[in-house]
Amino acid sequence: MSGFLAGLVVAVLPLLAAGFWLGRRTARPQHLGGLGTPVEHATFQTLHTASLATPPLRAGLTEETARKSARKLRSLLGTDALCLTDLTDVLVWDGAGAHHRTEIMERLAGPLETGRGEAFPLVCDTPDCAVRWAVVAPLTVDDRVHGALVACAPKESAVLVRAAGEVARWVSVQLELADLDQSRTRLIEAEIKALRAQISPHFIFNSLAVIASFVRTDPERARELLLEFADFTRYSFRRHGDFTTLADELHAIDHYLALVRARFGDRLAVTLQIAPEVLPVALPFLCLQPLVENAVKHGLEGKTDRCHIRISAQDEGAEALVVIEDDGAGMDPGLLRRILAREVSPSGGIGLSNVDDRLRQVYGDDHGLVIETAAGAGMKITVRLPKYQPGVHSAGRIGRG
Repeated sequence: MSGFLAGLVVAVLPLLAAGFWLGRRTARPQHLGGLGTPVEHATFQTLHTASLATPPLRAGLTEETARKSARKLRSLLGTDALCLTDLTDVLVWDGAGAHHRTEIMERLAGPLETGRGEAFPLVCDTPDCAVRWAVVAPLTVDDRVHGALVACAPKESAVLVRAAGEVARWVSVQLELADLDQSRTRLIEAEIKALRAQISPHFIFNSLAVIASFVRTDPERARELLLEFADFTRYSFRRHGDFTTLADELHAIDHYLALVRARFGDRLAVTLQIAPEVLPVALPFLCLQPLVENAVKHGLEGKTDRCHIRISAQDEGAEALVVIEDDGAGMDPGLLRRILAREVSPSGGIGLSNVDDRLRQVYGDDHGLVIETAAGAGMKITVRLPKYQPGVHSAGRIGRG
C-alpha cells in the first residue's frame, strides 16, 4: 500500500512540474477570467488535459489506449510530434514527422533495455520536416520497461528532456494503476473460484441423496428439488460477471435453503424480511450465499432442537443493510478474528474470510463484515452494501434454461 500511495504522489508532482514549464512557455499578460497568473492558468490547463488522458491509460498500454491519449500527452508537452511505443512497435504517432517511425524504433533498443532516457538527433532528408530531435523516456511498471514515450521537436531542448521524463513518469504511474486494477480483477476471480471450491461436496451428495429418496415415494417432490438443485448449481458455477443483484443472490439462497429444508425438515426454520426497493442493488457474486451456508452449519451443528435463521435486507438511504442471524452454536470471538485474518483454517467458518476480503476490496475497509458472536450465543452477520459504487454493475440475471 505504501508503494501505491507513493505512486499517487509521483502521479501529481510531474504534472505540476509540466504545468509550470508550460506556463513559462506560454506566459503572456492577458485577462485569464479570474484564474490567476499565467503560470497558474497553465497549471490548471495542464491538470485538466492530464485528467482527459487518464481514462485510456488506466486500461493499460495498447494501440487503442495509446491512440486515445497521445494527443493529450502531446498537448502537455507542447511538442511538434509524440509517439508511444511498446517493446516492439510504435503504437501511435501524433503530429508531424511520422516517417521517422522506423528510425525511432531502431534507436529505442538501448533505452528499452536499460530503462534510461535518451535524446538524439534525427536523420532526415526531407527539407521541410518539422522534427529534427527526439527525446526518449521509458515507461516502467515495477521496474520493468513496458514501452516508451518519445517527444520530437525541431531542435535540442534541455527543458523538453526534463518535461518528457516527468510526463513519462506520470504515464508510468497510470500504467501501474492499470496493472493493479487487473491484479484486483484476477484476485476477485480467484476468490470466486475458491468459493466455488468450498461448496461442500457433502452438501451436493446429501442433496442428491434427498432427491433420490423422493423418487419413488413422491416423484413430483423429487422433480421440484431437482430443479432447485439445478438452479443453485447453475448460478454458483456461472462463468460471466464478478457482480450480481441482491435479487439473484437471494434467489440462489432460496434454492439452497429448499434443499437444506428437504433434508432437515422442521429442524430448520427460516424468516426472511426483504425490502423490495433494495432488490436491484448490485453486489459481489456469491457474497451472501456462503454466509447463509455458514449460518445453517452453525445453527444445526450440535443441536437436536430447531434452528432459526433470520435473513433481512433493508433500505438504509445510500446503502442496503443485509443481516443474517442464527441461534446456533456461535463461535469464540478470538477464533473468529484468527479465521478472518486467515491465521487458521476456515473449516469452522465457511467462506467468511473470503467474503470479508472481497467486500473490502470492492467497497473499502469500512464495508467489511460486522460479526457479533460468542460461544453458544449464535451469530449475527451484518453487511452494508452501497447502492451505487463505481465499477459495480450486475451482469444480469441467471434463470432456468
